[in-house]
Amino acid sequence: MDEWLTEYGVTLGVGALILFMIFIVWDLARRSNAGKFGTMILYIGLAMGIVGFLMKFVITYLLENAGVGG
Repeated sequence: MDEWLTEYGVTLGVGALILFMIFIVWDLARRSNAGKFGTMILYIGLAMGIVGFLMKFVITYLLENAGVGG
């Protein structure tokens, strides 16, 4: 139970935080009148963090299954 809660709790928790950060970036861009280019730059910065988080899962999956079937 502990392992399941840790694994899925972190995944769901970080997923919820990512959704909240998308809202925060949108609100920040709107309030600061960032324009289209500024908003795009803000979202690119956020996307880089999200891609890094997702790559962790891909790399973990590949490392755990590297020796299977070979």
